[in-house]
Amino acid sequence: MAKEKNWKLVYTKHEKLHRAVQLGLEYPVVRNQRSVDASMTNVLFVCSRNRWRSPTAERIYRGKAGLNVRSAGTSKAAVHPLTADDVAWADVIILMEDKHKSRMAAAFPDGIRYKDIHVLGIPDDYRFMQPELVEELTQTIDPILFPDT
Repeated sequence: MAKEKNWKLVYTKHEKLHRAVQLGLEYPVVRNQRSVDASMTNVLFVCSRNRWRSPTAERIYRGKAGLNVRSAGTSKAAVHPLTADDVAWADVIILMEDKHKSRMAAAFPDGIRYKDIHVLGIPDDYRFMQPELVEELTQTIDPILFPDT
């Protein structure tokens, strides 16, 4: 038996679309798109479980001029598991270890083909925002993201 359409929802979507057109807004809102501002660089930080290293890097670089940042993990048990949308969104992908690059290449071989990818070689020996981790991340990431400074 076919499911009956909920006409109230259809009408609501039509009204929202009409109002968005009036206001000059995009509807529906599309998430995980590349930045509309060409001057912004989308940076994706990747570790295993997205608990310590990549969220620390995301926290450090969030709000920096010219950057949009997010983090993900290669493990299925990650807080935010790495998706094809994340890879497509990123201009620069910064990985903590070589194994993350291997996992990402296996999962998204076409998605990473023309990406700017950097492996930092930072082991999983730190906690979130641990001062030693913050220091190591800034020393290795700043030259990648801000080469002219």
